[in-house]
Amino acid sequence: EIYQCDWSSDVCSSDLANLEEDIFNAVAHNHYERAFAAMLRERGVTHVPVEEKRRSVIDGTPVKSLDFLVLANDGRWFVTDVKGRRFPGGPPGRPRRVLECWATLDDVDGLERWARRFGGGCEGLLVFPYLVDPDEADSCAWGDPCRHEGRDYRVLAVPVSEYRRHMRVRSPRWGTVDLPAAAYRSVVRPLSHFTGEGDPWGLPA
Repeated sequence: EIYQCDWSSDVCSSDLANLEEDIFNAVAHNHYERAFAAMLRERGVTHVPVEEKRRSVIDGTPVKSLDFLVLANDGRWFVTDVKGRRFPGGPPGRPRRVLECWATLDDVDGLERWARRFGGGCEGLLVFPYLVDPDEADSCAWGDPCRHEGRDYRVLAVPVSEYRRHMRVRSPRWGTVDLPAAAYRSVVRPLSHFTGEGDPWGLPA
């Protein structure tokens, strides 16, 4: 359980399907992004993957590229950055029942800038797909479940505004930040909480 842890017309449908598959394969270059995109497709969530080969620019200034644009059922747009992690965490051979939620300050700054530039109530989301160890999969009753390419994931997300409010420096040298366990627990939710295609959900007491 999570409470025991420490703590992205005029065209025929076949053409659209082929185009989506081409974009999907080109953009989703790691298994976390592939799993995330597959989950969105399976749930019928409108989304746009973003090409990341070149550094993006907003108003003449370089900015970290986002991973996906996601449209919720209520019409809200989200800009997302997918940060794949493993559960349990920790180094190989020494697993720790933690939900790692670290990111870089560049990630946080970039999402905030994208959300402001899109405007219209667009929000930034840090999306954390957790690759779950096979021995843990049956007991993980948290997050949005996703099985893809023979792997089990649980997908959680945090609004970047909340992440910014609670974040602390993890490594000044590498520019990484994270959230204290209690803060992460208070703000993290399954992605479906934001997109609206899932049932209401909350963390166990």
